[in-house]
Amino acid sequence: MGMPAKDTARLREKPTPGATIPGRMDIPRWLSHVGRRLSGPTGIYSLMEDLGQALERGSPETIMMGGGNPGHVPAAEAVWRRRLGEMLAEPGLVEATLGDYDGPQGRRRFLVAVAEFFRRQCGWDIGPEHVTVTTGSQTGSFMLLNLIAGDDRETGRQRRVLFPIVPEYIGYADQLLCDGGLVGRRPLIEERGPHRFKYHVDFGGLSLDDDLAAVCLSRPTNPSTNVVAHDELERLSEETRRVGALLIVDNAYGLPIPGIVFPPTPMPAWRDHMVMTFSLSKLGLPATRTGIVIGAPELVRRLAAMTAVVGLANPSIGQAIVEPLLRSDEILGLCRDHIRPFYAARCQQTLEWIDELMGSDVAYAVHEPEGAFFLWLWLPRLSISDRELYARLKARGVLVVPGSYFFAGLDQEWTHARQCLRISYGQPPERVRRGIELLAEEARKAQRV
Repeated sequence: MGMPAKDTARLREKPTPGATIPGRMDIPRWLSHVGRRLSGPTGIYSLMEDLGQALERGSPETIMMGGGNPGHVPAAEAVWRRRLGEMLAEPGLVEATLGDYDGPQGRRRFLVAVAEFFRRQCGWDIGPEHVTVTTGSQTGSFMLLNLIAGDDRETGRQRRVLFPIVPEYIGYADQLLCDGGLVGRRPLIEERGPHRFKYHVDFGGLSLDDDLAAVCLSRPTNPSTNVVAHDELERLSEETRRVGALLIVDNAYGLPIPGIVFPPTPMPAWRDHMVMTFSLSKLGLPATRTGIVIGAPELVRRLAAMTAVVGLANPSIGQAIVEPLLRSDEILGLCRDHIRPFYAARCQQTLEWIDELMGSDVAYAVHEPEGAFFLWLWLPRLSISDRELYARLKARGVLVVPGSYFFAGLDQEWTHARQCLRISYGQPPERVRRGIELLAEEARKAQRV
């Protein structure tokens, strides 16, 4: 028997653009599962939306202590201005930089300069075949995580990415196109005085197995500023090699560039099962969207192939600006003498304001500040959620980031995750102090007695 006429007519109908799925008036018919994952509400979208709207409005009343916009370091800006002048003066350079595609792996001269720089400064045994450029480190991590994690059709098992310490970078949480591919582990918490604490890797709770694609961490960690200790990093390297997994280390704020690491820390090692990522953003060039990935040649080749599929090639301007600074090692002096001291001074001043303005009647602790350009505040007696506190602060013109966005992959609720905030101190000091003052007022009102 054939279908009733009304049913065959329904099959021939094309969904009207904008029509919604029956029973779900908020989901258009044309939206795929992947589309829902990538276009729905996420922590990283909320963060960048706050940042973009505040900049567009240009309101002098908004205190921007949320987004990861770097501070304007005068010495660094002088170097960028000088480099743009040098590029304009070199015949054909601007024309080639703006008018020609690079290969999907990146500009050859830049790849060579990066490899030679890390050979000199870190002793890494790499060449240009170990280096690829990405359209910012956010895009780079999206391609990298989806390259290695998800369903393994040969074994029928799912390959996962493990965060050995959460909180971890907000931008990782929604990047995998598969479900359940991210696993987070709680850290050990060491108390350091009445208002300081520090996270450590809990190796007893890691459970590395054959399904593991990679262990992934940022160093210094965004958001907590935690610098995973050298011996912890070495142990993670040994453990991941043992199970045939990768160790991905995000050095967006780390060594050797931009070098926003406060305690004395050895240069990181690189081995062929490790992937090291870097960014020009935290040097003060976020709008150039230039990320760097260093890994095994096969991994680099596949990332370059993915770049060709999703974007053809990467932006050239950041590569052109920074290349001679890598060749001459000038970039190391810029990081050591200007960028790191700028943030270290801002960090110390902000800590002093927190201790002054919170006073003795607010229960609080700050993660031991070890790098980057924000502080991680824990309010253990908070009577409302971190997102409610964020909303109250936003209503008063202060933008921070709710801590619960940074705890991806946990298999159970953790109260600590709803008691934290990330606070950036890259804005002008007088604005930061006012923001801390308003934060202290709201924390005091929202505290359990």
